[in-house]
Amino acid sequence: MSDMIVVGLDIGGTSTRAAAVSLDGVRLGTGRAGGGNPTSHGAERAAVELLAALRAALADVDPTRVRAGVIGLAGAGRLLADPQGRAAFDRAWSDAGLRCPYAVHGDALVAYAAGTAAPDGTVLIAGTGAIAAQVRDLRLDRTADGHGWLLGDTGSGFWLGREAVRRLLSDLDRADPPGVLAGRVLAELTGSAEVAARPRATAEAVVQAVTRRPPVELARLAPLVVTAARAGEPTARALIGEAAVLLAENVTRIRRPGAADPVVLGGGLLTGDTPLGAAVHAELARRWPDAPLHTAGDGAAAAAWLAARDLPEVTDPAALHALLVSTTA
Repeated sequence: MSDMIVVGLDIGGTSTRAAAVSLDGVRLGTGRAGGGNPTSHGAERAAVELLAALRAALADVDPTRVRAGVIGLAGAGRLLADPQGRAAFDRAWSDAGLRCPYAVHGDALVAYAAGTAAPDGTVLIAGTGAIAAQVRDLRLDRTADGHGWLLGDTGSGFWLGREAVRRLLSDLDRADPPGVLAGRVLAELTGSAEVAARPRATAEAVVQAVTRRPPVELARLAPLVVTAARAGEPTARALIGEAAVLLAENVTRIRRPGAADPVVLGGGLLTGDTPLGAAVHAELARRWPDAPLHTAGDGAAAAAWLAARDLPEVTDPAALHALLVSTTA
C-alpha cells in the first residue's frame, strides 16, 4: 500500500491546495497556489494555479506512481460542461506528469468528506461563496444556494464584504460619522478613514474603488467584519448574526426537520475559532439538536481519500478515512 499514491486538490476562490498521500497514511507532498476557481478567475488562469499546486505536491514524488486523483471545486458542473475549461485542466494534469485519471467533484462533497466518512449527511460551506448540500451515499444529492456572487452566496465572505460596504454607504448618505467597521472599510477601499466635507464625494470614491476591482474581491473585506465582530462592534455583530441565519436557512431547504445524521461545517468562515462559525453552530444545534456537528479538516486530504476509496485494493474506506484524513490534516 505504501507504493500506491493518490492526489487530491481542494480549489477555492482564494487558494488552491494539493496533497499527495500514500494509502498507508504518509503525506508525501503538499502544494499551495492562488485561487483556482474557473468560475471566478477563468479556466486558463485556474489551470495555471492547479499546475503550480500539483508541481509543489509532487516535487518529491514520481508522478507515474499516482493511481488516481480528485479535484474538488465550486462550480464543478460548469467546468465539466465546458470543453475548453476541461481541456485546460487536462493539460495542467498532463504537464504535472500525471497519467492517471482524475475526477472532478463539487467542493461541497470534498468539504463533507473532510469532516466525516458517514455516507449520508449535510454540509454547509461559507468561504468566498456559500452553499449547503445534502449527501447521499457520498454523492451530492441536493444543494441550496452556491449560485455565485451575483445571484446568491448569501452569508458568504462576498456577502459580508458587500454588506459592510452598503452599511458604509448608508452612513455616508445620512452624513453620519462612520462607525468602527465602516471606518476600517473606508480606509481599506480608499486609503483613508477620513470623510470629505461633502460626504457624497467620499461615497463616490468608495463606489469607484469597488467597481474598479473584480466583484469577487469584495470577499477580501470579510476579515474586517470578523475582526470587528470579535471586538464587539455592533454593525459587525449584526452582520454576523444575519449571515448565520441566512446560512442556516439554506440548510433548511434541503434537510428534513429532526434529522440526526451529521452536519459538517466547511469553508474559512466556519472553521477555526470564528464568530460566524460559532453563530452558525448555535443556530444549527438549535434547529437539529440530535445531529452531530463536525468541522471540516484538510480538504486536499479528503479529496485524496475520495480518489482512493474506489480503488479495488481499498476494502475498508472508513478506516482509510481515519488514516488519511486524520493523519494528513
